[in-house]
Amino acid sequence: MPPFVYRITKYDPAHRDERGHYTGAEEAVSDHGPVEEAYLAAIAAFAEAAGIDQLEIREPQIGGFVHFGLEPPIDGYGLAGLFPAGQAGFHDGALVPIAVGLELVRAMLRDNGAWCRLGAGGAFTVHVGWDQYLYIGSNLPCETALARTRGLGLFPERLDASPYDFAPDDPAYVQRPADAEFWARVRWTVSTHRAVFLEEVFAGNGSRWHRLTHDNIETVRSQLAPRARLAIRPDLLTDVDTAVAALPDEGLVEIVREDEDGKMTSTVVDETQFEALTSQLAGARAVGVVSMYAGEDLPLFTAVLPDSDGVLRARWQTEPTPSDRNWAFLKTLRRGQIVTGTVTVIASFGVTFVDIGGFTAMINIPELSWRPFDHPSEVVSVGQEVTAEVLDVDMVRERVPLSLRAVQEDPWPQVAQRIGHVVTGPVTAIEPFGVFVRIEDREDGLQGLVPTSELDGSSGDVVGVGDALTVKIIDVDLARRRIALSHVQALTSAGEGRPCG
Repeated sequence: MPPFVYRITKYDPAHRDERGHYTGAEEAVSDHGPVEEAYLAAIAAFAEAAGIDQLEIREPQIGGFVHFGLEPPIDGYGLAGLFPAGQAGFHDGALVPIAVGLELVRAMLRDNGAWCRLGAGGAFTVHVGWDQYLYIGSNLPCETALARTRGLGLFPERLDASPYDFAPDDPAYVQRPADAEFWARVRWTVSTHRAVFLEEVFAGNGSRWHRLTHDNIETVRSQLAPRARLAIRPDLLTDVDTAVAALPDEGLVEIVREDEDGKMTSTVVDETQFEALTSQLAGARAVGVVSMYAGEDLPLFTAVLPDSDGVLRARWQTEPTPSDRNWAFLKTLRRGQIVTGTVTVIASFGVTFVDIGGFTAMINIPELSWRPFDHPSEVVSVGQEVTAEVLDVDMVRERVPLSLRAVQEDPWPQVAQRIGHVVTGPVTAIEPFGVFVRIEDREDGLQGLVPTSELDGSSGDVVGVGDALTVKIIDVDLARRRIALSHVQALTSAGEGRPCG
């Protein structure tokens, strides 16, 4: 923040009581005349002294459903004629000449409904507060501008900081940038739902709605206002009668309307306007109803548009959805990372779900163990704490596959060192093409196949499951995880005095 900050008012400090309350005769609204012009002249003097010829609009706001100002609202919020592109030009990051910046200050002093922070990097700031208080910050002391301000009949006072300096609502919250991962997920969501809605908020609560399809995503994307907040919602449009029936008994809702030509518009209303609204919706192709209360009708996921160079400079605090919280957590994960979690569900189709820091990851059957098992419950149990390796982080589908066996010792290389050894183990299964024999002395020991051609003729007709069979390890395919055994060669080796192991 600039080191030199001044509060500039039309209120004489001498007209305050012992508690600091103003007791003078000045009105708390703009005079639309010489006092207002004095404020603007003071800003111009400070800008000239600081060498500033243009200002950047930050965190713009426009009037909402309820107007709290002392002066009546006006159409256009005081922005009419200031931007070539209309109200959409009043967006975060827009650069305006000092003359336009002064007109924005005029609109704020008159409480027309538009508000923003104005600044030039960290060198210069202009904030308009309640009740005709103005805050100017500069990296220079601007003594000539101070003298000019006093000469205009205003009262400057040095402060440590402006009370309107930006402060995030939740410093710990991580924003989701509308980057390549975001748009990949938008396309995936559209392909899943066939159509979704994009809510574009470009100035506080000033918004536009877009119905996204597979064919128009890039077109809509190219038309979004810079640094806008984006919210992706499922297809919420329905016929008018169904939408009207869904209206609550009371409360604020946003009505999203699609006209016959496909144009999207929206308006915020409460129960006092529902009856009048229903007659206005008669010509709509479709209508949607969105609750305006926090925690209700949450979007699927949200984001903020970065600048054209990919840097996220907008400071909007997007309302975190469950998906946003997942995204923030997923950004901390990396392939190969070791995580600890708790088994929450063993699904009927075999996948094991694990809670890792509030996010549900999954372990597919092959990744549970190097050793054979019939069901995942033989390896893990619900409530068990496990340590696993992250195999991948899919930011689009928000999926994290884990591997439990990756953190376990792989027994296969040791078995490969036993090629040529003769062992005795139980027969675990009999198939038309041969029998399986467990070659390790443990319940989950590795098994190998004795093809029918490698069974001794005299024993092939009588061997059964559970019978002990002496076999020779003749090959271990590490890539395909297969062990080849021979009963015939085991008998030959025994006759030749080969070692058993």
